[in-house]
Amino acid sequence: MPQSKVIAKDKFKSLLKNNMKVMVGGFMTDGTPEQLIDAMVESGVKNLTIICNDGGYPDRGVGKLIANGQVKTLIASHVGLNPNVAKLMNSGELEVQLVPQGTLAEIIRAKGAGLGGVLTPTGLGTLVQEGKDVITVSGKQYLLEKPLGADLALVDASYADNFGNGVNIGTTRNFNPLMAMAADLVVMGTYDVREPGTIDPSSVTIHGVLIDYIVKIEEV
Repeated sequence: MPQSKVIAKDKFKSLLKNNMKVMVGGFMTDGTPEQLIDAMVESGVKNLTIICNDGGYPDRGVGKLIANGQVKTLIASHVGLNPNVAKLMNSGELEVQLVPQGTLAEIIRAKGAGLGGVLTPTGLGTLVQEGKDVITVSGKQYLLEKPLGADLALVDASYADNFGNGVNIGTTRNFNPLMAMAADLVVMGTYDVREPGTIDPSSVTIHGVLIDYIVKIEEV
């Protein structure tokens, strides 16, 4: 029987360090492990680089870390639902790197797959192109987008076994399976932890071999 990977929230906090690069699953906080974000806020770690689809909301998702002044750089696709991001970006307190959503997904996938990067026409002739190589293939130009990884990924599962085989229901899937492949350390948050062998393997969206730790989320 595989050893359980479930840890307490305090153990999770002990893994956190200043200056970490952290991926956070979710799409406008749908599929974001909120209580792990809360634990990061409580820990007080700072100067973080956060990689997420978005900037969350002022009081939800990674927006809570931004509001608490813990984020140095945000790498995201959409930040329009969190006015704090624009405010802090304009004041110079937060660096924001906007990446087209499809490109963001693919460079995270490239890191997990061990690829040297991906070629995309998205961003050619715009600010997105600045500082990047342009490669011509069969007469067509592409930007070379390099892989994007992180020190830590926080992912969410609707339910999982205690080895970390997780299932994402509906739209909670989004970036979670990709980010689980692309970080040095991966922590899963889930409300429902089950015994190994009780989950249909064909339903698994995040494979346990990628998961280092699981934090059981408490109902509120």
